[in-house]
Amino acid sequence: MQNIKEIDELIKIISKLPGLGPKSAKRIVLKLINEKDELVKPLANVLANVYKNVTRCLSCGSLKSNISGCLNCENINEKFNKICVVEDIADKWSIENSNIFKGYFHILGGTLSSVGNKKDELLINSLVERVDKEKIEEVILATSATVEGQTTAYYIQDSLKSLNVKITKLAQGLPVGGEIESLDDGTLYSAFKFRSNLNSNSE
Repeated sequence: MQNIKEIDELIKIISKLPGLGPKSAKRIVLKLINEKDELVKPLANVLANVYKNVTRCLSCGSLKSNISGCLNCENINEKFNKICVVEDIADKWSIENSNIFKGYFHILGGTLSSVGNKKDELLINSLVERVDKEKIEEVILATSATVEGQTTAYYIQDSLKSLNVKITKLAQGLPVGGEIESLDDGTLYSAFKFRSNLNSNSE
């Protein structure tokens, strides 16, 4: 392949995307080059707008537009008494697409490591504030069944202990080591339906 700096840089960037490697990136780049007017120009404009206008909401963790604001926080058409806590945007999208859960979402932005790092980077404090402010009756912990996910769930449970709120976690159907975004609708339905109450667990 010709050693063109711009192409090499584009291949390196695209190959960093999930599910793509150097070979797939090369095919995508060739497609873009062959259809510059139809693909490259509009793609560049859209990416520029996303970079400029789309940010992470510091209250709920969802994506928001600088133009329209955070639709997750500013939903005034419906009032819910439940909030589902997930690790990232992909988890939120998976649960939304399944139509299993009707309520608020709170996106942490990751998990705590097993050694307790990154507490300040996650939106746990804002979760406590939202639960208190919105008079939430149930917090559903939908973190992954990994060591990091469970460590995060325990920390959140401890952070909410001063509030009079029911805390549940996803149960049956959620495999050990499983990630929310990779689960099918049936598995998610089972996990939500049979979620367990953490408040009554004194052991």
